[in-house]
Amino acid sequence: MPLPTAPKKRADQLPAKAFEATARGTPRMPKKPDSSVVEQTMRATTPAAKKAIPTESARKPTKAPALLKEPVAKPIPPTAIPAPASVATSPASRSRKLARSGARKLFVLDTNVLMHDPMCLFRFEEHDIYLPMIVLEELDGHKKGMTEVARNARQTSRTLDALAGTPGADISAGFELNSTGHKDAGGKLLFQTQPLDYSLPTSLPQGKADNQILGVVEALRKTYAPREVVLVSKDINMRVKARALGLATDDYQNDKTLEDGDLLYSGSFALPADFWATHGQAVESWQQGQHTFYKIDGPAVPNMLINQFVYFEAPGEPSLYARVTEIRGSTAVLKTLRDFTHLKNAVWGVTTRNREQNFAMNLLMDPEIDFVTLTGTAGTGKTLLTLAAGLTQVLDDRRYTEIIVTRATVSVGEDIGFLPGTEEEKMGPWMGALDDNLEVLGKSDTSAGEWGRAATNELIRSRIKIKSMNFMRGRTFMNKYVIIDEAQNLTPKQMKTLITRAGPGTKIICMGNLAQIDTPYLTEGSSGLTFAVDRFKGWPHGGHITLARGERSRLADFASDVL
Repeated sequence: MPLPTAPKKRADQLPAKAFEATARGTPRMPKKPDSSVVEQTMRATTPAAKKAIPTESARKPTKAPALLKEPVAKPIPPTAIPAPASVATSPASRSRKLARSGARKLFVLDTNVLMHDPMCLFRFEEHDIYLPMIVLEELDGHKKGMTEVARNARQTSRTLDALAGTPGADISAGFELNSTGHKDAGGKLLFQTQPLDYSLPTSLPQGKADNQILGVVEALRKTYAPREVVLVSKDINMRVKARALGLATDDYQNDKTLEDGDLLYSGSFALPADFWATHGQAVESWQQGQHTFYKIDGPAVPNMLINQFVYFEAPGEPSLYARVTEIRGSTAVLKTLRDFTHLKNAVWGVTTRNREQNFAMNLLMDPEIDFVTLTGTAGTGKTLLTLAAGLTQVLDDRRYTEIIVTRATVSVGEDIGFLPGTEEEKMGPWMGALDDNLEVLGKSDTSAGEWGRAATNELIRSRIKIKSMNFMRGRTFMNKYVIIDEAQNLTPKQMKTLITRAGPGTKIICMGNLAQIDTPYLTEGSSGLTFAVDRFKGWPHGGHITLARGERSRLADFASDVL
């Protein structure tokens, strides 16, 4: 669109017709301006003309056309003038400043928090962190050894050394937590550099480390009043004592994936009763091999995830059991399942007995699924289904070369001491569940005879390797079927170590019961199994299912409910 012609007078406004010019197909050279217009413009630039023009416009005001009528903006006061673009802050810095506009708290960390999560120093956003001297002393006392606690203590010491080694670091003023690249941490790390004056009840021994930390919190509360000082500890008894003394305290929550175990992703989704009425008009279906695919579009799609199982059960209507294989916008593709409850689809002589077991077996037998997590109460068939699927794919289908079984060696009761023998012999007592299930699977073929079953058991034993978790770091499993039993006793860091051992063609299955956690300081929300389930949901090559119904025996099923 060409530019409108210049106004005739300096203080004049453009007429409405000047904006109605249409664009032309070919650009034209601008015409030579009229000499009278140029001469009038040159006269308007002289001082005399500058004085005359306002007088003339005031004497003969020109009425603006209706097209250009706009409300007159009020003058901006000097304090409301925005900052120039060169000093404008980025959205991230603005959000950080807004977050810091509230009262910044001072968190006093207990030693067990640092030994539980070495990166906890950078999890408190804009708030400051205070470390008493006794905490550093306890860290030094726990740094020796090969345990997870000793490793975390050494990692914390290295983090503190890195913060102290940054240019311009002053321990008296506090270390900037974002100086080592952790931009989310906006506070400071403060140390106890001088003795603090505090008084505790005489019933609390002064020489105990926990009581000294409580005294430091009491002194800081008086020093920094009215600023809130909070003690963060994983020790429940210490938090109880702090509340009894009137001190603010809290648990370390950042390690918890979920606040409530009931919110854990179950892996299945019940379609509403009016599903076909609301989605039946736009359903597309096609056949591909033994499976039927349905393409649906409706209000139920936003609640679905990739590899989530959906089922429809209603009296008098055909049932639907399918898995979500694709989601694009508001449409989803459902793939019907293989029925492993039927004897013709038995896996190593094992047929599934309920809906959730059938879902699990479809995940275990699918070569496109690389990571499977199974949760459920005792006796739901997690180990039996996993072993049956593994033996079939190793010995019959030759999809994997061998089965590798490992588990967390956390005892329920007292430790029985050191175990003799090789690595596999030491792991033998921990693998009682594996032996029990292999015995069941070995008796599934009744026509083989005694010699045939003995040969089968020998073949099975040769393809199953029992490994300890202590020697997993640095390994790579190629074309292996890896079973991680009792995974609820693993920390998120241990779970990451095991899953990252997978090489090409390897499948990993994690099993566990979140109601039977034996590792200290681990809960349902902070378990590594919960961490893996929550992080892998919706991944196209991972799946999860929660087994709900016990199939071991009526005694075990009743005990799981009432005990």
